[in-house]
Amino acid sequence: MSQAAATGAPRVLATTTGTHARILGIGAYRPRRLVPNSEVVDAIDSSDEWIQQRSGIRTRRFAEPDESVQMMSVAAAREALAHARIDARQIDAVVVATVSHLMQTPAIAPAIATELGCEEPAAFDISAACAGFSHGVTLAADMVRGGSARHVLVIGVERLTDILDATDRGTAFIFADGAGAAVVGPSEVPAIGPVVWGSDGEQFDLIRQREDWRDVMASPTPITPHLTMQGAAVFRWASFTMAKIGLQALDRAGITVDDLDCFVPHQANMRITDAMARAMKLPDSVRIARDVADQGNTSAASVPLALARLYEDGDARSGDVALLIAFGAGLAYAAQVVVLP
Repeated sequence: MSQAAATGAPRVLATTTGTHARILGIGAYRPRRLVPNSEVVDAIDSSDEWIQQRSGIRTRRFAEPDESVQMMSVAAAREALAHARIDARQIDAVVVATVSHLMQTPAIAPAIATELGCEEPAAFDISAACAGFSHGVTLAADMVRGGSARHVLVIGVERLTDILDATDRGTAFIFADGAGAAVVGPSEVPAIGPVVWGSDGEQFDLIRQREDWRDVMASPTPITPHLTMQGAAVFRWASFTMAKIGLQALDRAGITVDDLDCFVPHQANMRITDAMARAMKLPDSVRIARDVADQGNTSAASVPLALARLYEDGDARSGDVALLIAFGAGLAYAAQVVVLP
């Protein structure tokens, strides 16, 4: 009689692969419509100068009617698969980070997987707002290391213009649309560092959906829930708290700022990016993603879009060491060091 049988305890077979995980490919989709500050200033009684001083944003991307959450996700995913040289049929799981897929259920991930040609993968959405992509990369790495998947497709996608109040002075000039994707798979050496993640629920209300769905359904006139944000409070919190989180992620990965090649923060605001870089004392040699200037804040899509822009501009190369860090509603955050594909 086995020890488990003798003790009455259930016998569970553990699955561990002994392998490591890495990002194998990156992809991006930017909506066709480029929107300069001049198109948004009148509705919020503002100016191009004020917007650039407050956020560093010059233009942003707004999705056209045909550029749905699914369409943008599939486009970004196909680019990531091509970069990774992976066929969609090799994908075992699809993880989609988004807050702007407006159907409560089902998740958008299964539909994306089917359009891509994946063969019955695990497919699910996660909601961690602007930190969603970094959460997805962590989940994917754990799945690969744990043996529940060999190749995982992680997508960050938003159509924030669907839930944007064009007259809200605190958000109308910031948020935008787009999609980014990454393929995570096995590696012979560690290439995705330990995550530092968490949340600060005491500040839950700093970034949130303004209207509860129950209020929407009870309203006598049609209304759409909108995003709202207490920008000054978020700036203070992110500028200093997230620098500490970034340094913790470097420490857990066993490196220092001098070992970094790239810094890819959530593209919330140029001033926040600059404040984090100063607080972390990043050397001048570190290339810093500043995609927000021309893309706007795309929440869960911002980190992969910013990383893709570094590649496009020649500022990121295969084998570079990068710190990814993101924060958003919740207040949820995540940071990890990765080796770039």
